[in-house]
Amino acid sequence: METKIEKIKNIMKRELSCSAHNLDHVMRVHNMCIFLSHHEENVDLDVLIPAALLHDIARVIESKDKSGGTDHAILGSEMAEDILKDLDYDDKKIKEIKHCIITHRYRSGNEPKTIEAKILFDADKLDVIGSIGIARTFMLAGQFGQNLSKDNMVDDYKSTNTSENGRLKDVSKHSPFMEYEDKFKHVPKKLYTKKAKEIGEKRLKIMDDFFKSLELEIKGIE
Repeated sequence: METKIEKIKNIMKRELSCSAHNLDHVMRVHNMCIFLSHHEENVDLDVLIPAALLHDIARVIESKDKSGGTDHAILGSEMAEDILKDLDYDDKKIKEIKHCIITHRYRSGNEPKTIEAKILFDADKLDVIGSIGIARTFMLAGQFGQNLSKDNMVDDYKSTNTSENGRLKDVSKHSPFMEYEDKFKHVPKKLYTKKAKEIGEKRLKIMDDFFKSLELEIKGIE
């Protein structure tokens, strides 16, 4: 008989298809959540693990919404609630899992309050920096036809291409350099747990060196 966690994993396999937010990403976040939980006290894995597995369940829906109005964290929490009810999770666990999912986004005003939510936020953010972050960034760049250079970085970009919920309206107008300047460089100081901050600083150094080198190579200097 399938366990609840196995059922959730199978649901995620069906729901996720976009390249950088597929089941591989979900399982890396899941594994990092468990690792970070070993460095914290009183972590409820019955909340953290389902939240980690379900946190991006609405990602594909958000990606297909060209209006920029869909927030995959909010929608994902609603989708997760239906799944968790079907799996006979109690109301208290569902509420705590939903909080984790709602607050896992970087570009959001929703603050994680519980240790489980903070760990999920940190684990998800660590997956956007370092070597894996570089790989995922260029998977997305290829998926959406983004410009490789810094030439399209304009001052009014954020005001014209960012919706009220912080989501990009047109991902094709974004670029790896914009994501690096606007998000990646600031990730370590946004993290909550001590161990995640340590990992974040190491991963950001890898990314800093890469983008400095890439800029020079694009210019034909090195």
